[in-house]
Amino acid sequence: MTDNIFMRQALDQAHNAWALGEVPVGAVVVHEGKVISTGFNQPIGTHDPTAHAEIMALRAAASILGNYRLPGCELYVTLEPCAMCAGAMMHARLARVIFGASDPKTGTCGSIVNLFEQEKLNHHTELVGGVLAEECGKLLKEFFTERRLAQQKAALLDSGNA
Repeated sequence: MTDNIFMRQALDQAHNAWALGEVPVGAVVVHEGKVISTGFNQPIGTHDPTAHAEIMALRAAASILGNYRLPGCELYVTLEPCAMCAGAMMHARLARVIFGASDPKTGTCGSIVNLFEQEKLNHHTELVGGVLAEECGKLLKEFFTERRLAQQKAALLDSGNA
């Protein structure tokens, strides 16, 4: 299935984020069956609250295509988009958004609200969720488990030095 292939590429991007200490979320933009841009979370390293994987991939795709509108493009992302990213996707006029794991805390594709089904909005993007959801969710769980263990270890070392 094509969606799985592109989601695996988004997962590769998520690993890039993890390698830099960022929350491992990755994204790819596909146009006419080919990946034209990629992105991964970088808000910590760039000191930019908008540097989510989706935004990074959208910026690159718009630059490559020479247009802030991305009709006919599809965006694959490993985690359900937040409100900021969903808004950017709608403004870009994406044809489809495909995500992996649901996000019960900030997800705006059905977990908290579904911005993509708001009838009053002027653009309606097709939404597909749950593609490789288990793998995408597992990556996030492993990242946060590792982070918690490192924090606990640091706290123990600090308490031993006091």
